Amino acid sequence: MKKNGFGGDDNITLLAKGVQLKGEIRVEGTVRIDGRLDGDIHTKGQVIIGEDGLVQGTISAGTVVSSGRIKATVTAVERVQLLKTAILIGEVHAPVLMMEEGAKLQGVTDMGVTAWPDELPKLTGAVRDLSTRRPKQVAVLDQEANG
Repeated sequence: MKKNGFGGDDNITLLAKGVQLKGEIRVEGTVRIDGRLDGDIHTKGQVIIGEDGLVQGTISAGTVVSSGRIKATVTAVERVQLLKTAILIGEVHAPVLMMEEGAKLQGVTDMGVTAWPDELPKLTGAVRDLSTRRPKQVAVLDQEANG
């Protein structure tokens, strides 16, 4: 069977600059937004928002990379990356959040941490053992004083 350019991992959905869409995008591959979307994006792949892109709604993806504007609840399985021109207002749910200098974020972030351990990790060896590893003090006598 001949493979066309529209199947599998080659699947890219593009919302071009100047295009406005109200609704929902559900795809398997990559979504690139250079226009305006008022609605939801659902993909297991990557969502890329260009500098001219604007998304208001929800984004659910494997990875989200933005240099545009987002006012949404963003959920990513792998990571959310905000490039230097990005502005995100809303919620971010992802195990990794990366922000370049200049990117702006206002909202709530959740990276999956529910609690921290009650005790700090133990150091190898006891603190009292450190004194045995210190070099011994050596007294230097001034030879001129002893004449």
